[in-house]
Amino acid sequence: MFTLVTTVILYVGGFVFLYGVIRLAIRHSLEEAEVRRIEAQRAEELAAHRDRALLEGKGYLAGS
Repeated sequence: MFTLVTTVILYVGGFVFLYGVIRLAIRHSLEEAEVRRIEAQRAEELAAHRDRALLEGKGYLAGS
């Protein structure tokens, strides 16, 4: 009887632990995705600004 109770407690505890680990991993991955999205957006804005500055300074390269 003691073995059965211990097994059930460990089994349920294992599922609770796995739920927590999976939840933590998902949260961290979503935060990482958000950071990468912001960095990509910032890089795109910097590239657009750099392109505009290049065209303002050397517009003859664009054929205008």
